[in-house]
Amino acid sequence: MNKNTNTHTELHPDGIIPPWGDKRGARIGILGAAGYTGGELIRLLLNHPEAEIVFANSESNAGNKVWSVHEGLMGETDMEFTDQLPLDDVDVIFLCFGHGKSEAFLAQHAVPSHVKIIDLAQDFRIRADHDFVYGLPEIHRDDIIRANHLANPGCFATAIQLGLLPLAKAGLLTHDVSINAITGSTGAGQKPGPTTHFSWRTDNLSIYKVFTHQHLHEIRQSITELQPSFTASLDFIPYRGNFPRGIFCTEVVKLDAAAADIDIPQLYRDFYRDAAFTHYVDTPLDLKQVTGTNKCLIHIDRFDHKLVITSIIDNLLKGAVGQAVQNMNLMFGIDETAGLRLKATAF
Repeated sequence: MNKNTNTHTELHPDGIIPPWGDKRGARIGILGAAGYTGGELIRLLLNHPEAEIVFANSESNAGNKVWSVHEGLMGETDMEFTDQLPLDDVDVIFLCFGHGKSEAFLAQHAVPSHVKIIDLAQDFRIRADHDFVYGLPEIHRDDIIRANHLANPGCFATAIQLGLLPLAKAGLLTHDVSINAITGSTGAGQKPGPTTHFSWRTDNLSIYKVFTHQHLHEIRQSITELQPSFTASLDFIPYRGNFPRGIFCTEVVKLDAAAADIDIPQLYRDFYRDAAFTHYVDTPLDLKQVTGTNKCLIHIDRFDHKLVITSIIDNLLKGAVGQAVQNMNLMFGIDETAGLRLKATAF
């Protein structure tokens, strides 16, 4: 068990004291803890000043040390995986399952009403007959603060949305958008497959799910939230990269002539002025600027009426568990950046 405790906590942004008062941090349960996202989540929470990991559930690894699976945690913790679910002992659970398994788990298990849920799968991202809030902090901060159940955005969806949403807010997405994004091998999850094998992935590149990727639904949902008139096509081509982590995304947007005098970079700076981790950058980007961090960096090149938008994230952090911890911080009134002050690899 992670023994981290704290002696104080900041007030919730709404002025509410978190449910544990000022004596400790959030008590956390992690389900599906043996995968890539589970391991990254444990790594972050072990160093979070206001978090305590109560259990890390993995039926297939019950009784094994966490570091026996997540070898990067050797020397960091002696915690063991468990097949038990002591849900009454936690304040929040993270569901790190594969897609489709979260909904099935919640149908089979009664989660106490006081326990918040953060789901990293796609099961509840589309608004429907459920009470999950879609948790993109840059546009849903107030909803996240009030949420009991939260659907964490997808990795491609995060990078693509953050590159487009300032234009949507200004009503400037009036034509089809061309999107190319390349993701690292960890985006495919820990379970081995033909396209994750070292001899296939190394020195290789391929496309998949052309124009049909499942993240398109949540991307369109957010765009139309800010620009209800948007009906154009999102032509998305995903690529499998020959590197382990990160997403490098480019988006080509055509502007109407009426937008000729708009200062687009300033539009982005204004939109993300209060964002803790999303920043507009004046210089061209490379992926190592964000790998290992919860940041999204955005850069724009303008060619007459066309924009080429570059947005980059770490798929396991800002694209998954880093954003999930950011959302947990907001939900519990913790400093939004707690546990997430991370340095990029850079070199």
